[in-house]
Amino acid sequence: MTTVTAEPTACPHMAAAPSAKSHIGLVVLAAIASGLSLGLVLVLAVFAGGREHEITGAALFALGSGFVLLAVGSTRFTDQPQRWAHAPGVAAAVAGLAIWLFSPSEHVLALAGWVWPVLLLVLVGWSFRGARRSLHTRARPALLHPALVVLLLVAVGGAYETIARATSSNPPLGGRTYLVNGHRLFLNCVGEGAPAVVLFNGQGERTPSWAWIQRTVSSSTRVCAFDRAGEGWSGGAVARDARQLTSDVQGLLAAAHVPGPYVLAGHSVGGIHALLYAKHHPEQVAGLALLDSSTPYQFDLPDYPAFYSMWRRGSALFPSLARAGLARATFGRLASPGLPPRARRSARAFAASPREIRADQADFAQLPRLFDEAKAVKSLGGSPLAVVTAAVGNQRGWRAAQDRLAKLSTNSVQRTVAGATHAALLEDERFAAITTRAITQVVRHVRSGRR
Repeated sequence: MTTVTAEPTACPHMAAAPSAKSHIGLVVLAAIASGLSLGLVLVLAVFAGGREHEITGAALFALGSGFVLLAVGSTRFTDQPQRWAHAPGVAAAVAGLAIWLFSPSEHVLALAGWVWPVLLLVLVGWSFRGARRSLHTRARPALLHPALVVLLLVAVGGAYETIARATSSNPPLGGRTYLVNGHRLFLNCVGEGAPAVVLFNGQGERTPSWAWIQRTVSSSTRVCAFDRAGEGWSGGAVARDARQLTSDVQGLLAAAHVPGPYVLAGHSVGGIHALLYAKHHPEQVAGLALLDSSTPYQFDLPDYPAFYSMWRRGSALFPSLARAGLARATFGRLASPGLPPRARRSARAFAASPREIRADQADFAQLPRLFDEAKAVKSLGGSPLAVVTAAVGNQRGWRAAQDRLAKLSTNSVQRTVAGATHAALLEDERFAAITTRAITQVVRHVRSGRR
């Protein structure tokens, strides 16, 4: 008898099919990567250089999308459905859309600082709990937990920022506010004599930035520093154009009974503001000091257009990051190291403030229009003009641009300060002394009537 042994027939399809469980790690990775990629595309491309509500709204929408993708993908492609991810995903996405649509004010965002860190902590706790119960893969500690820890740090930072802002104070070192054009503007004048010197802040600067210079110039004449609308100790919204800016300054000096004509001193972008004031009110300007000033032809510099585009995109993230405490931990500890102690504390408080960073972003967005308006200033005639240039850290073409500023007047003095950086002309006591001499030299020329 012949016995035939039958071998079991293997099913090729069943042997090759991976377990649905093996897909869960890829789904977690895809969800996190997709949410992150969407966020980068939205904040760096779609809303590049956008306002705070656009950046924050986009970031929250991307975060919510990542959670929703995790919930949907795990349910459809694996045997480990992460249904817990639906709730935080929808909540984050809806919150992002609401912020983007309603564009909350600074006051509303400041009040929300008491709420959103708590809600984010709840979201993180919910997610840890849900993942521990239903996500059984190495992707949980390797991928999901680090992402949740980042969200936890954001929540803690936001709570810290809100509490620090509520429990700290930053009173002015002197001066007061005046009602001008429907908002209160801060002005600090010290010293006596004429012509009065009016100091124009540069980008990111506030009245404490002038501490060294104001202290020394006040020994020879009256010198006034002010904060533009929506910045520093001034209220209202950031001025929209040069006409409003100059109207605010004219009204502020009139309200404070500071008689003209004035010597205007502007640092960085403040030089453009000074030139625009001279354009709109030439009868009120006796002389100018331009301190490493921007020029109306800033975009003609070889590297400036690329710098402007990059910085506008990057700095648009700063207000949102500041509400998570990152500015307080960085700018609030490192800014303006050379100023006197009290002025340094005030300058750092402003540098860490979400409100101030938001105002700086709005200022920066207006620069192309301000530069174009300042091109109308073709000549200052024989008005005394001092042009002071920092020798360190200049962009290509900066020296030639400074030479062009000096040619605005037939009565100009130009000096390049060896060893000085852009900020050091105000914040370093040694270099601020050189800046002060340039300003007082203009004052002496005005007093002597030399043209």
